[in-house]
Amino acid sequence: MSLTIQNNVSALQAFSKQISVSADNVANSLSDDFKSSKAINSQGPDKQVTTTIAKSKSSGPLVEDPKKNDGSLKELSNTDIAEELVQQIAAQHGFNANAKTIQSYEETIGSLLDTVG
Repeated sequence: MSLTIQNNVSALQAFSKQISVSADNVANSLSDDFKSSKAINSQGPDKQVTTTIAKSKSSGPLVEDPKKNDGSLKELSNTDIAEELVQQIAAQHGFNANAKTIQSYEETIGSLLDTVG
């Protein structure tokens, strides 16, 4: 497998992780005290794409706890659904672009083998 295709495969894996982290954030967005995570893709020195997952330290909104009548507050999730949607769309486009590159490479190799063979 060529180095370029290996780079595309690493990017596919990284975008998959990014979508997975975002989906986890959305799934837990209604959980009290949930802290969202962020997947950050970066290119390493060998041109491979790596993903770093960081937990958000920001607090969620405080609301009055309806289960208690003493006026105490509880913290909600800090997940921003709109931000997660944007992250998922961007990751999906990145995934599709890298998948298309691999598909084009395979089609080109197939054509070359048909011509030579």
